[in-house]
Parts: sequence; structure tokens; C-alpha cells
Amino acid sequence: MKRTIWIVVLLGAGLLASGALVGQTENKVAYPEGYRAWNHVKSMVVMKGHVHYDAFGGIHHVYANDKALAALKSGEPFPEGAVLVFDLLEEGIENGAIIEGSRKVIGVMEKDPDRFGETAGWGFEDFKQGDPDKRLVTDMREQCMSCHETQKAHDYVYSVYRQ
Repeated sequence: MKRTIWIVVLLGAGLLASGALVGQTENKVAYPEGYRAWNHVKSMVVMKGHVHYDAFGGIHHVYANDKALAALKSGEPFPEGAVLVFDLLEEGIENGAIIEGSRKVIGVMEKDPDRFGETAGWGFEDFKQGDPDKRLVTDMREQCMSCHETQKAHDYVYSVYRQ
């Protein structure tokens, strides 16, 4: 019996060390694998002259997983496990059309009140150029929540569902 317990303890320690359980042990947002197959919520272009152009200029595509989409449609608060992705691309103009350029960042909001209690239950991350290894958020409260607080009435989310 003692040997079995030690094997389980050592196996668990190995998983933690390998990073297999990172999402459960660290307050980091997971990279949103396969998000482009999720529900597309909206797109918009932030052009030069917009107050947030320096930080967020470009083409925005917003995607929602099934839990996030259900909350958007119902207008209810987002449940644990809801994830929204903000895919930001350079904008260009070609032959009178606005076109997508290089990916600038993949921004992610993940609802998990246990892990992200200090930011109203939301975890935030920006992955530079869409690279899972290039995390940009070092202070969720300062870099993200300080702006999202203006959307408290909508559970801190800017996007709404359009019929």
C-alpha cells in the first residue's frame, strides 16, 4: 500500500515538473488551441486616429468557445470555462480594400474565478504574433483589468452578440 502511494506521489510530481498540469497549478491562461474553429463573434478595424490605435490598431477578429457563446447569446454572466479570443492582425489597404497583414497578437480571456479572483474571475494573456511561448501579460490587473473594468455591467467583456 505504501509503495502504491509513493508511486502516485512521484507520478504526480513528475507531471507537475513536466508542465502537464500547468493550467491547474499556475495562474496562467492556456493558449487557445484550435480557436479559429470556434464561433466567430465579430470583426472590426481600429484605424489610425483611434485613441487605442498604438496598442490595438489593426483588424480584430473575436472568437468564443461554446460556453462563452451561450453567455453572449443569453446576456448572462460568463460561466467558468468560458474563453474569448481576440485575434489582432496588421491592417493594410490594397486596391481599395482593407486586407489582413501579419498577426500582431492573440489576446485571450479565460473565466476561472478560483484561479483569477483578483481580476473578477477573468484571466488574461496576450501571445505575441500568436506564439504560445511569447507571453506579454505580466500584470493582469494593470495591463488588462484596468481597462475591462469599464465593462463591469457586461461581466468585463467588450464584445456583444449580434443577431
